[in-house]
Amino acid sequence: MIPMPLPHGLDPDLLRAFVFIAEEGSFSRAAERVGRTQSAVSMQVQRLEAALGQRLFQRSRGGHVTLTPHGAMLLDRARELLALNDSIWQSFRTPQVQGTVRLGSPDDYALRYLPPVLKSFADTHPAIEVAVDCLPSVELLPRLRAGDLDLTLLSEGEQTVGFPAVELWRGPLRWITSERYAPHRLDPLPVALARNNCSWAKAAIQALDAAGRPYRLAYTSASQIGTHAPVLAGLAVTVSTISWLPEGLRVVRHDEGLPDLPDFGILLAKARHANQPVTDVLATHISETFRQEMRRMDRAA
Repeated sequence: MIPMPLPHGLDPDLLRAFVFIAEEGSFSRAAERVGRTQSAVSMQVQRLEAALGQRLFQRSRGGHVTLTPHGAMLLDRARELLALNDSIWQSFRTPQVQGTVRLGSPDDYALRYLPPVLKSFADTHPAIEVAVDCLPSVELLPRLRAGDLDLTLLSEGEQTVGFPAVELWRGPLRWITSERYAPHRLDPLPVALARNNCSWAKAAIQALDAAGRPYRLAYTSASQIGTHAPVLAGLAVTVSTISWLPEGLRVVRHDEGLPDLPDFGILLAKARHANQPVTDVLATHISETFRQEMRRMDRAA
């Protein structure tokens, strides 16, 4: 069975090679991703440029490549076309697994990460229903242990002994303040933290105690998102990863006097008696989506 051709005879393999080169900034690294030689990938780009009648890359010394204006215009469209092509291909080639997966997630992860995960999963696995339960990490693990959930996202620091768990994401935990006000300059420092023994809250308090910085627990919330309101109002600071922040909040700079915080990971834990094979299908999809997100963040950095 042959994948559907794209409009105007554009070969998906040529577009995929183009996208990989744009993402890697290198013909050799793109060749490694597609399992071909560098010369073969270069020939694919030449064929694509000939078909479109435009140069797509500027080559520089040292092997680094950058997009031309026409290449930049093509990149997002190529990704959309490949996503559609892959979705159609997988819909026909992937076995029709049916069932329901019970997925847990802290609310801030659900808002930041889950929409694209669930959308793409629904496109390729329309017969699988995903039931999402949003709770703090400390409440999700007992539900996983009790068999009420099949999978759950968790903040690192929660005890996952006895459960298969993989790290999806790792990044810095940072102090967050208002763009308009300066609660981070107050003494004692007013902090807004998630309650219920949150691992992020523990890290913040330990860092303040170790640095000898006076503070007061000004606000608590059942969720991380709930700590944003007093920070937006200039009444406190909080802690968060920096992959997503609401408008009006900013990261406290390292030279603004607050102690450093550790890196934290996002974990995906699976129940010992999950509803197979439905659970594994979603777990694989979540892991791959996060890997793609991490690659994009690394390139942006």
